[in-house]
Amino acid sequence: MVKKVTQATGATSAGATPAEAMFAADEASRALGIELLEQGEGTAVLRMAVTPAMVNGHGIAHGGYLFLLADSAFACACNSHGPVTVAAGADIDFVAPAYEGDVLVATARERTRFGRSGIYDVSVLRGDEVVAEFRGRSRSIRGTTTKESR
Repeated sequence: MVKKVTQATGATSAGATPAEAMFAADEASRALGIELLEQGEGTAVLRMAVTPAMVNGHGIAHGGYLFLLADSAFACACNSHGPVTVAAGADIDFVAPAYEGDVLVATARERTRFGRSGIYDVSVLRGDEVVAEFRGRSRSIRGTTTKESR
């Protein structure tokens, strides 16, 4: 089941899902204006507007910001199941440039989970155009369910 998120930022609430609670504590993503739009079991949709501070010397969005957006969507999707889950590795392919003012949407989908590991694909789009494709490999931390339990 996919849940529309009504408030993309702010403090965690008692009824927050694991992904919502993790995202609410993610100062890096939220400081860049990234919003969690939807989340569900193994899925997440995030949005980010490319600001002037995100543009490199070639006049296009710096790839690190595109990676960060995709990685944040991956994190929300892989943490949707409850145990604290981190990236074991990730790759990104830049398909088209993004520019200042572009609004990018990253959609993460779980491909498979096995044991404490998982594989997730994230598509970053500007409208209907693919800007980047990301694949993340996750690993759940044994015996954890929240940040506070570490």
